[in-house]
Amino acid sequence: MTNPFGYAGKHVIVTGGTTGVGSALLDVLAENGRPDVTVLDVKVPPGPHARFLATDLSDPAAVDAAIAQIEDPVDVLFNNAGVNSTAGIRTTIGVNFLACRRLAEGLLPQISAGGAVVNTASSAGNNWAAHRAELDQLLGIDDWEAAVSWTEAHRDLYEQGHSDVYYFSKEALQLWTLKWSGGARSSGVRVNSVCPAPIDTPLLADFRKTMTDKVIDWNIAQAGGRLMSPREVALPLAFLGSEAASYVSGVNLVVDGGFGAAMVTGQLDFSALA
Repeated sequence: MTNPFGYAGKHVIVTGGTTGVGSALLDVLAENGRPDVTVLDVKVPPGPHARFLATDLSDPAAVDAAIAQIEDPVDVLFNNAGVNSTAGIRTTIGVNFLACRRLAEGLLPQISAGGAVVNTASSAGNNWAAHRAELDQLLGIDDWEAAVSWTEAHRDLYEQGHSDVYYFSKEALQLWTLKWSGGARSSGVRVNSVCPAPIDTPLLADFRKTMTDKVIDWNIAQAGGRLMSPREVALPLAFLGSEAASYVSGVNLVVDGGFGAAMVTGQLDFSALA
């Protein structure tokens, strides 16, 4: 009997496979059938993979070049690469949203029916509904440079309090996941995302710079007192890409240790932020 969680015989694309969640995902995939994995990143990943395409995901020409080199049918695209706002507006919106959209749309004709696109979003994007009208404007801009220019011109939307372009990029990715799942349905392709809280990865140091230690440590305390591991994000990513999730589409799966549930039910302790 075929393992519905398995990846044996499948061709998988993973962006950002060198460190953190991407590295953990390569290990999880290898444990579940060792599929034919193509990694898109700026550095060669140490984890198990079949081929590596050096790709600057902040550059649309580089993304297009990678798409052109992917000739085989694709079963799952994991849009996993991500950067913090310390990388600047252009790179952050490019890597965290525009590259995800461009890869998914460019590879859609090659994604097998029953296949999937799985995005690594963030719980930082959970407030997308508050910016729905503006995000719809951004999602309606197909041209990469025009989308970057629009984002740079609308800093007032996200540069306030502890928010920044990282939050906005993940809001865009969450909303795009929901909207594009409908369009991809006619091709038999599922589209979902995983939205984790702070993770114990090299990027955490950058988040401490932008969000402050106080906010990060408060989030950790409210979500069980520890950071989640990269593997704890990679596992739900792998689930959503597998046949075990064959009827799951248009879902932003929040993986935050119950933080969001505590927030909406009034159980968070805000005293440490006072």
